[in-house]
This record gives sequence, C-alpha cells and structure tokens, in this order.
Amino acid sequence: MSRHAQHPVRGVDEHRRAVTEALWDIRPPAETVPLRAAPGRVLAGELVAPMSLPPFDNSQMDGFAVRAADTGPAADVDVELVVDDPVPAGVVPGPLAGGRAAPVMTGAPLPAGADAVVPVEEARPSGFPPAGSTVRIPAGQPAGRFVRRAGEDVLAGETVLEAGQRLTPARIGLAAALGLDRLSVRARPRAVVYTTGDEVVPPGTARGPAQVYDANAAILAAELAEAGVEVVAARLVPDDAPAFAVRLAEDAELRPDLFVSSGGVSEGAYEVVRQVLEPHGEFVHVAMQPGGPQGLARAGGVPFVCLPGNPVSTLVSFEMFLRPALTEVLGHPAPRPRATAPLAEAVRPLPTRTQVRRAVWDGTTVRLVGGPGSHLLTAAARADALALLPPGGEELPAGTPVELVLLDGGRPGAASAGPGRGRGSGGAD
Repeated sequence: MSRHAQHPVRGVDEHRRAVTEALWDIRPPAETVPLRAAPGRVLAGELVAPMSLPPFDNSQMDGFAVRAADTGPAADVDVELVVDDPVPAGVVPGPLAGGRAAPVMTGAPLPAGADAVVPVEEARPSGFPPAGSTVRIPAGQPAGRFVRRAGEDVLAGETVLEAGQRLTPARIGLAAALGLDRLSVRARPRAVVYTTGDEVVPPGTARGPAQVYDANAAILAAELAEAGVEVVAARLVPDDAPAFAVRLAEDAELRPDLFVSSGGVSEGAYEVVRQVLEPHGEFVHVAMQPGGPQGLARAGGVPFVCLPGNPVSTLVSFEMFLRPALTEVLGHPAPRPRATAPLAEAVRPLPTRTQVRRAVWDGTTVRLVGGPGSHLLTAAARADALALLPPGGEELPAGTPVELVLLDGGRPGAASAGPGRGRGSGGAD
C-alpha cells in the first residue's frame, strides 16, 4: 500500500479553501505611502473624490468654441463667425459673445456661453485665423459636440475606489488626477520562513558530501516578496523538535502575521514541523503531485502554513495554495492568469491525483518540460506555466486541452525550455 493511501486524501480545491480560511484573520494595519510606492498595494479604506473630474467644461479637441444657436439649423451651407481671442490649455478665457468663435485647444476651458466645439479641420479657411477675422463653419452644430462636461467622469463626494482594491496603474492615475499624492494602504503582512533538515546548508557555505544547498528559503522569500509579504526572518532549522519549538517561541516575539515552512511535514522519523505543530493543527495528504504532504496549524495564534520540502513541491504548493489564499484574503497579489491550451505531446496522468507539470506555453500549444519529479528544479526554472493534468486512467493524447496557470504575467514564450533534460520519473513529493 502506498503512503498516499494510508490517510484520508484532501482534494486540491478543498485544501485551497482550507488555507484561505486559515489566513482569514490576517488584517495588517494601514499606512500612508506616496503614489510612487503604491503600485500593487491594497487600499485600506474607500477613496472619495475630493473634486469633480473634469473640474471644468473643456474642449475634447483643437477647434472653435461656438454657441450652437449661432450656427442655425442643419443645412448644406456654412455660417460665418468672427474669430475671438484664442484659448490655450491652462488659460481662463473670457465669455464668448454671440456671433463669435474662439480658437480653443484640447483640454482648454470652454468660454462661458460656448456649448459646442467645431474641429479645426471642418473650418474654412483651415487653421486658426487671427482674432477679428472671420471663419466659416458648417451650419447646424449640436450643443455639447466635443465638449467634456465638468463632473462627467466623477462628481466630488463620490466613492471612486473601495477598500481592499489593489492599486493598478489606472487607479493610481485616478488618484493623481484627483490631486492626491499619498494613499492609505494596508501594511505589508510580515512572515517568518523556516526550512528544515540536517542535510541542508545555506548557499555560500561549505557543503558536506551528504548535504545540499537550501533552495527553499530563496524560493519562499521570492514568492512572498512577489506576493507583497515582508519576510522578517528566514531560519534554517535542524532535525531537532525541541530546538525548533524554542526557535518558534523566540520568533513569536517578532509579531509576524504568518509563519511558512518547507519540509518536515511527512511521515518520516525527522519531521520536526509535524512533531511540534500537529497538536495545534492538521497534517494531510492532498491529491496532488508534487506537493502531497501539507499542514496547517497555529502558533501563538498566528497561522502557520506547512509546505513539503522538495524544492518544486514548495514552489508548486505556494502557487496552488498560499498565493491564491493571500489574494482572496488580502487583495494582493494579483491572481495568476489562467488559460487552456492543447498538449503538444501525449502524456499519461495519475489515476487519482492532479499532476502539476512544469510547462512552456507559446500562446498556442503547451509543452511539458522535465519530468514530474519534485527535485527537478531546472525544469521549473525553464517553465512559464504550470499545466494541471486531471486524474485519470487513460493517456491524454496530443491536442488534449489542459488548464494552465501562467507564471510570467501570461506572456507566451516568456521562458525558454532549453535542451530536454531531467525527464526522470521523480521521487518523493
């Protein structure tokens, strides 16, 4: 009997919901930041317009501001008007008298009395004649033509953005147009990261013959930073449960919003995270490969998300569970784009588990890179997508559509697959 059959197995969607629920009470305080620091942040409260947009009636294009009534009914004739003083953008004009046309630039205020703008290319002669001369324009101009009315976009006092919305470039531009140079946003959540194992050493240090360098701390720190989470400490802990318990108690003094670990969650003899936290949470198998062993707990009232320890398992688990949970709870990071694309080659899925394969998407088809093994990090580095292969007993032929999680902003071909290496069947997940 496989170890996956020894315990109840949780579905992928069910575990994503469980992680979301575990994080639901994370509510970072508000802080005020300048607009240049606001991209991707989340509004702490609703944004109410302090002024109307546009703030005044203005011209939608270069042309002549006129009184529509002066142009008479529509007819196959032109009307002749006297050219008034020009109105550049940024200048407050005087009122427009009857029978006159004021040259007006795009965005310039409309003179009082004017209610229409005639594009300069429709006038005769072409261009802007000097003040005091005459200009002929088509008769029958409708009131409101090419006029941007004050408050047409938003009225002062209206709520334009809701609390919890992520600040995109357009939303930041709206705040700037309203004259705001600072915004109240949610502070970045704070996380402590743990990686485990006597066999793991930090990059840049001496490595023993039976040791490997710690890739997981770097993966988690990068994923959390991209997700808008501040890593306040990253610890490499040995296979010593009492030592880990002491370390965890000390790190609670940092007052993090979240603990995240990789490794130590399965069923071996040195699963220190599980040994310390199992009384305070749950450790399950998820019907997914890689990333089957998962845990959720609380340490000192703080949510603790426990991920498996192989590097690709850590990466895939973050993308499948923790990142979407952060998005739902905090509004940040932006959701990964998803797509459906046909397989470039046949592949056999797992009978009872969703298989998450590293892949390259060219905008048309998806090609798997590397094998399914959770240690094949080079293949993960080449990938720009995760291909979700549903459980099944039959081979999926080339051309079968599969769901993709797009990792590089949804840009096809953002990563190169490189030479086809590392196609082993993989090990523990």
